[in-house]
Amino acid sequence: MGKRKQIRSNIQISEYSSIYLFVFILLLIGIVFGAILVNSMNFIQKQDLFFYLHQFFEDIQGDRLLQTKDLFQSSFFYHFKYILLIFILGLSIIGIPIIWIFIFMKGIVIGFSVGFLVNQLGWYGLLMATVSVAPQNLFIIPAYIIAGSFGMIFSLHLIRRLFSTRMHKKSIRNLFTQYSTVLLIVLAIALIGTLVETFISPYTMRMVSQWVL
Repeated sequence: MGKRKQIRSNIQISEYSSIYLFVFILLLIGIVFGAILVNSMNFIQKQDLFFYLHQFFEDIQGDRLLQTKDLFQSSFFYHFKYILLIFILGLSIIGIPIIWIFIFMKGIVIGFSVGFLVNQLGWYGLLMATVSVAPQNLFIIPAYIIAGSFGMIFSLHLIRRLFSTRMHKKSIRNLFTQYSTVLLIVLAIALIGTLVETFISPYTMRMVSQWVL
């Protein structure tokens, strides 16, 4: 019995590995596209955006950022909203393309953030991106990849159910229970990323911004 479960889990991992890889590549393409967008901006657009970035660095030095509680609530609600939306889209048959768009857009945001810092500040920008963008995204990126992958998997199971009489209501119910458990795990990972973004990144940014200003 134990061997049968192990074989079944190995089959599922190999079956879904292509989905995990697809979501990862989609996010990676979004990151590259976001970095390319920086080069498509004209000089005035870059100067305007850099003005706000410089103002942000001054706010960090002057300790004029949002209160820790407000920053935490804002960041976690942002991730909670999008992860929950991906979860809901996975419950529908037509949600897969929209999940792709969300993952791609997440990659664009990360790529543009890092690309603009490097474009404007060179090695200092790379260092700033390392301490301000990378730490929380070590948790946030896996959270979105897992959420997007399982959203696709659940949606594909619903599509199979439409064309197959072998899947019973019980199997869908069990899958939904697993899907809900994954949602809680993903939200927990996003919570860790939010804690890093709230309590660690601002202080590391303050240290590096002293060299930038």
